[in-house]
Amino acid sequence: MKLGMIGLDTSHVLEFSKLFNDPSHPFHVPEMPLVKAFPGGSKNTSVSYSRVEKYTQQVAEMKVEIVDSIDALAGLDGYLLESVDGLQHLEQFEQLVAFGKPVFIDKPLACSYQDAKAILDLSKKSGVPFMTASSMRYAPGVADLCPADEKIASAEGFGPLAFLDDYRDYFWYGIHTAETIYRYLGVGCETVETLSRGDTEIILGTWKDGRTGLCVGNRSGAYCFGARILTDKTQHASTINANVSYMGALSQAMAQLFRTGVSPISPEESVEVIAFLEAASRSRAQKGKPVNLSEL
Repeated sequence: MKLGMIGLDTSHVLEFSKLFNDPSHPFHVPEMPLVKAFPGGSKNTSVSYSRVEKYTQQVAEMKVEIVDSIDALAGLDGYLLESVDGLQHLEQFEQLVAFGKPVFIDKPLACSYQDAKAILDLSKKSGVPFMTASSMRYAPGVADLCPADEKIASAEGFGPLAFLDDYRDYFWYGIHTAETIYRYLGVGCETVETLSRGDTEIILGTWKDGRTGLCVGNRSGAYCFGARILTDKTQHASTINANVSYMGALSQAMAQLFRTGVSPISPEESVEVIAFLEAASRSRAQKGKPVNLSEL
């Protein structure tokens, strides 16, 4: 299988180029090389236009052919949509659908619920499958906390939650903690409310069956992700195991999508994660007022 990549404006493209193209990498994905990439880039956000040239050069050094359009990627077996600006994802997915092959869409799936729902609708209409995920969903130490025989009452994800001046609040880094709690709780969130104090951001979701999901983020720069799970038997808490590549773990799940055409994560769940962040963003704008996902 041969893969193509769109959007060379995130450090993820370097990691995935190594994972798919370097046989010496301990998490190497065999027989699935990245062969072509379109740099893309966005003028809307500084973390895109300030980095695309540098990352394009580095990806080219990994034996990936750089092309000048998405159309030039036609004829491959799967695609990694890496553009760091989530506002681009719907438009670029619309172009990729014409190729009829599975697409991995890097986080966030979109920067609004409206776009995320449009991607899901287009996927269903065209039959082109997609997968999206934060690497935290698969990070050792965070992704494997709860035994299968325990009933989960609440899940908390915590970590950095930096804001950018030119990116929508929680959609930049809140996606990581949101994905963490959804790994354990799945779909069914009913209401979301937020608390913003200084360097601390708290997002509380209440599920229809009474379970709760809590995202606790710091804006001070401390870089450490973790999770805490309360069950009917005990509670489990851990930070990520930095000695094991969480991007490597994610790449194994991506390979499942490309081989089978089936995402290991329900597309409906992925869209609800964006709905959760949409509701949180609206709640924050209304000084913490609870927002029902049904309002979206």
